[in-house]
Amino acid sequence: MQIVLPPEVEALVQRQLTSGKYQNAIAVILAGIKLLEQQEDIYQGRLQDLQQEARIGWEASERGEVVDGSTAMAQIRTNVRSRYGVLDKA
Repeated sequence: MQIVLPPEVEALVQRQLTSGKYQNAIAVILAGIKLLEQQEDIYQGRLQDLQQEARIGWEASERGEVVDGSTAMAQIRTNVRSRYGVLDKA
């Protein structure tokens, strides 16, 4: 496989080589791919967490275990004040 890099990407690879962090362009590209894989793993994990939280919320709402927005915000403010000693000026 041959890949043609845009000039700005070639410059980035060259800067990394000049810094001495990497032995060759392949090592720079492999490091970038590894970071991309890590980022994707984090994204997928967070997506699954959010989906689970949404399911929990949906199930709670199905059971009628919900409060209106103003009540929820009042509870949050109370929790913040008690936890951090913050005074609400709103």
